[in-house]
Amino acid sequence: MKNLLSISLILLFSSSCTLFVNEYQVNQRKIIAYLLEDFPIPKNSEIIKDPTVVLGTGNAVSGRIVLESGLSPAENLIFYGNATPETGWQLLSSKVAEEISLVYAKDGRYATIYMTPTTGVGQFFSGDYGSDIVISVVHPNAIANQLPYAGLDYDNLPNID
Repeated sequence: MKNLLSISLILLFSSSCTLFVNEYQVNQRKIIAYLLEDFPIPKNSEIIKDPTVVLGTGNAVSGRIVLESGLSPAENLIFYGNATPETGWQLLSSKVAEEISLVYAKDGRYATIYMTPTTGVGQFFSGDYGSDIVISVVHPNAIANQLPYAGLDYDNLPNID
């Protein structure tokens, strides 16, 4: 009986963690779709919570989106090669090797996509690997003051201990 209760609690806990992760993915995709409605994101990818940050609204969005994709970098290269022109983004630069870098522009905004193969034990045994993708989007007005610390008095800064 004790074992059955233990197993039940473990199953309940692990399924609730999955529910929270899935809920996070759904909510983040809605936010990113709203803020970056014109930038394609692979449907099979998962958003990595901690390093992802998106600031601003409308066409003044800047930030970084970190994804894990089950598709290889080559397959994601094909995805972006087909999907970005359809949404009006123009390819400015590319570097294709084991790591792939793509730079796009649209309406004064710039997007950099950096893809690397996912490495790990599962990929080693299966021979198949996915991609880690970092998308950085910058708006030209994201930084208004190029010298924000020029007048800073370093000697009179408060001590933080």
